Amino acid sequence: MSIIPARTPTIASRLPQVGTTIFSVMSALASEHGAVNLGQGFPDFDCDPNLVEQVAAAMRAGHNQYPPMPGVPALRQVVTQKIEALYGRRYDADTEITVTAGATQAILTAVLCCVHPGDEVIVLEPCYDSYAPSIELCGGVVVRAPLVPGSFRPDFARIAAAITPRTRALMLNSPHNPTATVWTRQEMQALEALLAPTDILLISDEVYEHMVFDGEPHVSASSLPGLAARAFVISSFGKTFHVTGWKVGTVAAPAPLMAEFRKVHQFNVFTVNTPMQHGLARYLVDPEPYRALPAFYQRKRDLFREGVARTRLVPLNTQGSYFQCVDYRAVSRLGEADFCRWLTREIGVAAIPLSAFYDGGFEQGIVRLCFAKQDQTLQQALERLARI
Repeated sequence: MSIIPARTPTIASRLPQVGTTIFSVMSALASEHGAVNLGQGFPDFDCDPNLVEQVAAAMRAGHNQYPPMPGVPALRQVVTQKIEALYGRRYDADTEITVTAGATQAILTAVLCCVHPGDEVIVLEPCYDSYAPSIELCGGVVVRAPLVPGSFRPDFARIAAAITPRTRALMLNSPHNPTATVWTRQEMQALEALLAPTDILLISDEVYEHMVFDGEPHVSASSLPGLAARAFVISSFGKTFHVTGWKVGTVAAPAPLMAEFRKVHQFNVFTVNTPMQHGLARYLVDPEPYRALPAFYQRKRDLFREGVARTRLVPLNTQGSYFQCVDYRAVSRLGEADFCRWLTREIGVAAIPLSAFYDGGFEQGIVRLCFAKQDQTLQQALERLARI
């Protein structure tokens, strides 16, 4: 009997340009050198024990089987009430709200449901690293319109120039990762006017909606009728309640758009963790935890920013999110990725290069740090940064 040799077939990659991300590289380097890891974009502290108890109570009550495909009705209802209270738009809980397995799944599903091969999708650089692969997996074409370097405000002339008859959607992120800028109402109205004569859809990534500082409001796409009518608005319980590992988010969209979204959602995840949905529904009845979040993170921003200002690093303006970008050009002439490696090995603090959020690695001498950490973690990082 002859032995048939084992052979693994080769496949043509759907994402040939994707390799190990800088986030994984920097986390591994931080671990190797015992660095304070401010590159990771998630908290190192626990959530409210009451939220955990609500989830545990849901498990004990037997909520452990599949929920409805769009999400637990009680959670969708309270999300509808929350959006109306904050942004003035009433979404129908039955037809216009879907619970997702985090924001990344929501983004991919929104793209998959509307982008066909050859369609163009505008992304505003620098941008979160899942946007372009989501578009490419659909056979779509990524069209990059840069934010204004330095200020990272929208450049509407560049956005308008990027629009063609093939443009299917535009991806918006405010508050912004990685630059911590927040779009103003005037800027959102300008986008509303720009898109008004088109059939372009809006995918609005608003996962940091409750982290806007200095008394300024978050201007949701759902608060402007002309944007809400064409938008998938994405939110994240993980970001809001310090439970990023739970991977639970929501999408709000007009019923015709949501019908298409759910066609894809039911086949890529079907539905989302049942007891966590029930627990979140109970927890959201009290608005205080998310209403208190801006002050909670502003205190951390101020603590960290004041410490950074005492170093040779120059902190950029942080209007929202839990990120602080710094200009290091007074310290080093290294490229951003090399500076991050040096900072991790020699100073003991891990950061992420801003160039990682651009196609082709546009260099500005800026790196991103995360201040969603315990005060003692931030103080330890600041003590090390003071040695620069």
